[in-house]
Amino acid sequence: MVYKNFKLNVFLKILILSILIFVFIYLLSNTKFYTTSLFVGLLIILQVYLIFQFVTKTNKFLTDFLEAIKYSDFTRSFRIEGLGSSFDNMKDVFNRVIKEFQKIRNEKEEQFYFLQNVIQHIEISMIAYRKNGEVEMFNNATKRLFRKTGLKNIRDLSDQSKELVDALLNLTSGQRLLIKMNDNNEVLQLIIFGKEFKIKDQLIILVSIQNIHKELEEKEIESWQNLIRVLTHEIMNSITPIVSLTATANTIINETREKDLEKSDILSENLEDIQSAMQTINKRSTGLMHFVETYRSLTRIPKPDFKIFYIKEFLDNIYSLLERDLERQNIQFVLKVFPEDLELVADDQLMEQVLINLIKNSCEALQNVENPKIEIDVKLSDRGRLVVEVSDNGDGILENVVDKIFIPFFTTKSEGSGIGLSLSRQILKLHGGTISVNSQPNEGTTMILRF
Repeated sequence: MVYKNFKLNVFLKILILSILIFVFIYLLSNTKFYTTSLFVGLLIILQVYLIFQFVTKTNKFLTDFLEAIKYSDFTRSFRIEGLGSSFDNMKDVFNRVIKEFQKIRNEKEEQFYFLQNVIQHIEISMIAYRKNGEVEMFNNATKRLFRKTGLKNIRDLSDQSKELVDALLNLTSGQRLLIKMNDNNEVLQLIIFGKEFKIKDQLIILVSIQNIHKELEEKEIESWQNLIRVLTHEIMNSITPIVSLTATANTIINETREKDLEKSDILSENLEDIQSAMQTINKRSTGLMHFVETYRSLTRIPKPDFKIFYIKEFLDNIYSLLERDLERQNIQFVLKVFPEDLELVADDQLMEQVLINLIKNSCEALQNVENPKIEIDVKLSDRGRLVVEVSDNGDGILENVVDKIFIPFFTTKSEGSGIGLSLSRQILKLHGGTISVNSQPNEGTTMILRF
């Protein structure tokens, strides 16, 4: 029998239990119906069990509700039947609470999914890890930057840079670092920013890592260009009048000497001395103007006329231009292009200027070397970028000089101008690429062009 009122239900169960106990005592005291007494005793035990089940039913319901909250099990719904209208209201409240929690959880899951997608699509590398180095999350930019499909611990980056690993493990909240590392002859300058926060009593460090080598290089080139513009402008303004005046003075002296041929030898000798001084000044001033005009070329590189061409045919044409010079020095020339149908989008004339300059530099480095060799290797890097490596087995570059070779005006040659590699770097910049060097003294040098 289903009762709709909890109080009446309890009252009736207690009343039945009382009657059964009274009957049980009466039968034991005044009769000898032991079988009936046993049956009534069993009914008493059954009734006590039913009362206990009835009372604990609500406790079980409440326990199930609290456990659902505790373990975030919001898929359940609660039903209470036979306990009256007050329990029906409690059932409705419980189910509404569960639905609200379920709604909040769905919203959080949607937000989490949204943030995950945002993090995966941004171009800045993001890594979240614990203090012990255990990685909680990393995005696609991190995979591309470090060329790793999986990253379980920060220490897994030790094969690329121990300095980077030490910096990440000792990073403090709000700290900003600049780390320089070399990855397969490619220079990376990483700016790192970290922030600490807690999730479930776990200290998590979230870092952003961005390679700013290209930006720093562009700023450096821009600074040199601005400096060269100022210097050449001021020098030309000062030298031009000197050249003009010395030329005029030299003309006047010639005219004076022709008119005063019959005058004393002393005057003639003085005029000769003055003329010689003027000619020297004019010669040096003209040479200085030519020198300044040469450096002006660093700020006057034409805008690239981009074309698509096969890199192997392009390099074959360059070899045909330099073939006689290479044979004269008995230099072995090796060209490797893989795959052979690699194409390059660039200004072929500007790139020809860069490659010829690099090959000539290698030729000069091979003047006193036995079995001289120049090798050009064209391939795709692990990051999918086209790479051109120009290598020689020459004298190499001293360690304290390597970082300076791209600086305008700097040269180790007695007759060098110091603009060849600077010009090459600016041309690569206009193509969205970079140029770097890997050299060991007395072993050789490799110039690396990345597009």
